[in-house]
Amino acid sequence: MDEQAAGSPQDAHSVPVCYRHPERETGVRCTRCERPICPACMVDASVGFQCPDCVRTGSGTGHAPGAAVPRTLAGGTVTADPRLLTKILIGINVAVFLAVQVRSSLLDHLFLVSAWPPAPYVSTQGVAGGEWYRMLTSVFTHEAPWHVAFNMLSLWWLGGPLEAALGRARYLALYLVSGLAGSALAYLLASPDTATLGASGAVFGLFGATAVLMRRLNHDMRPILALLVINLIFTFSPGFNISWQAHIGGLVAGIVIGYAMVHAPRERRALIQYGTCALVLAVIVLVTLLRTTQLT
Repeated sequence: MDEQAAGSPQDAHSVPVCYRHPERETGVRCTRCERPICPACMVDASVGFQCPDCVRTGSGTGHAPGAAVPRTLAGGTVTADPRLLTKILIGINVAVFLAVQVRSSLLDHLFLVSAWPPAPYVSTQGVAGGEWYRMLTSVFTHEAPWHVAFNMLSLWWLGGPLEAALGRARYLALYLVSGLAGSALAYLLASPDTATLGASGAVFGLFGATAVLMRRLNHDMRPILALLVINLIFTFSPGFNISWQAHIGGLVAGIVIGYAMVHAPRERRALIQYGTCALVLAVIVLVTLLRTTQLT
């Protein structure tokens, strides 16, 4: 095991830092060795959290007798690279952006549009015309370089800690359902011929879940709340041409799913977590059907 050396970053901070990730401040300690651990290193135990070193045997080849299988705060599997899925999501977004730059006509088949031309004409293109796939493809589609750069920076900053705390499967469910919720609210409230695109709905879902996680860990919420308020100000400011519907839809879904992920009781954790995702998806489908009925 690595021990905290004299003169290390731990001594330079008033707030403890993770012994495995010195750049991350934390207020949580391993219940066995009492060393500070960040969300990426938290292994759910019968009481509190343990660090990966205390859960594994000294040789690292198995689990200590009676120790729980290493789990994240939300019950996911502890992985060697807690940012792998975040990197993949960023890669997909960037790849789609580059594909659109090479072939601009591809954009017409990916962005979210309710009906084009709009009602009362016959819908030849759009979700109302049966192209439901746009609800998802629009989440991974960007047109402007500044747009994809801002969203990917936010995804990297928010996604890594969330992926570490939730586990890959739960983190992916949060990202996709939040993105779809943003698409659903934009589909419901925006003008039928308004084109909507970008990962902002999913990113705002990560904002909501991050706020819930930080409150769960009793961390200082002021930085994330300040950043969220700044983003909401830009969202509702005139002249930026931002889909506030997608942002709000993703934010609400992220808060709801994030709360279920980190507060579900252990004995029914998976049922509550994925059940909440299923309920939010059901609302998304219901909203989509309702809006489609209005437009056709």
